[in-house]
Amino acid sequence: MNPDTPTPGTTPLLTPDVLVIGGGPAGLTAAARLAPRIPGEVLVVEREAEAGGIPRHSDHTGYGLRDLRRVMRGPRYAAHLAARAAEAGAVIHTRTMVTGWADAHTAEVTGPAGRRRIRARAVVLATGARERPRPARLVPGDRPHGVYTTGQLQNVVHLHHGRVGRRAVIVGAELVSWSAVLTLREAGCAVALMATEHPAAESYAAFTVPGRTLLRVPVATRTRVTRVIGRGRLAAVEIEHLDTGARRTVECDTLVFTGDWIPDHELARAAGLDLDPGTLGPLVDTALRTSRPGVFAAGNLLHPVDTADVAALDGAHVADQVLRHLAGDEDEGEGPGVRILTEPPLRWIAPGLLRPGAPAPPRNRLLLWTDEFVRVPRVTVRQDGRTVARRTLPWPAAPGRALRIPWSVLRNVDDRGGPVTVSVH
Repeated sequence: MNPDTPTPGTTPLLTPDVLVIGGGPAGLTAAARLAPRIPGEVLVVEREAEAGGIPRHSDHTGYGLRDLRRVMRGPRYAAHLAARAAEAGAVIHTRTMVTGWADAHTAEVTGPAGRRRIRARAVVLATGARERPRPARLVPGDRPHGVYTTGQLQNVVHLHHGRVGRRAVIVGAELVSWSAVLTLREAGCAVALMATEHPAAESYAAFTVPGRTLLRVPVATRTRVTRVIGRGRLAAVEIEHLDTGARRTVECDTLVFTGDWIPDHELARAAGLDLDPGTLGPLVDTALRTSRPGVFAAGNLLHPVDTADVAALDGAHVADQVLRHLAGDEDEGEGPGVRILTEPPLRWIAPGLLRPGAPAPPRNRLLLWTDEFVRVPRVTVRQDGRTVARRTLPWPAAPGRALRIPWSVLRNVDDRGGPVTVSVH
């Protein structure tokens, strides 16, 4: 009997060489790179109706610069990646949800074809990240309609062509916050205020300055939303200045919570993979290998959150590592490896593990997240009581966007020594 043909009363079994979970930029790029280079099947499963990930919802330009060397609008970029993966020979199953694990390399899925199991020689987790909604941020007040995250807003406006309000307040001043501004503008909704708890807007000046001047969006720094007001429909929010304690009410019928990212790590947790307590995603080495042999991870699941093109480059990197695994090159990466840790104000670093013989990370960069502004970051790397490296960066560290540092700062680390600590002052 064909092993893919179920016996009566059993769940159908699919056996691709590689299973990619998540059809966003990281997953689709990995699939496009893998499919022409292996004899077996590369299967991508995506829970939404179409592959492409978050860029499908973001109908503005700015996508594709690092991976495609050109700039595209979000939906076109998403469609391009999906088409490229399909043309390369990858099979893409949409409306398909991975609900659990039958064993270390067998996923249980539900989709249009019903319940199935997928057993693969290698698995790539590329499930991405999401913004924390209002309940997780513990903002008190009423529970009216008109409160969104950026993803929910873009889904309503760009995918379903729905209506939102006419006057909005945005919580956060990150890159994605300006994406929300553009979405609101397309929906005919003016932005009354953008509020951030930080002393300056988190996004690059190239976004903040035009946003304030051309789009006429006022940005209130050191400010937080303390109460949501409205029965049935949002009517206003109360905001507080963190330094003075002064409070005022801003009338609005739309409230958008942006940023504050968490990885979609439920499958990683269910699989029992080691998690990084900083990123909350799977702990991986520079080859993007998880704690389970043959299971890899890529994209914003590992570094919540960076741009879509950086996630795509993760996909290209992980594909090469999957090929080495399928070829039986498993002598590398043995042992527990050396943990790479951070000190405040840094929250996390990715990848978080260094193993002997492992390749450099994607783009020869380490990604970090800071909770405070550091205008001129001086990076110090320490191991076993000694200073391994010092480097002054020519760009600032700012909350709300990933800080990139050269991989070369770890050049003198002993990959069989104790944990490495990276700090910024």
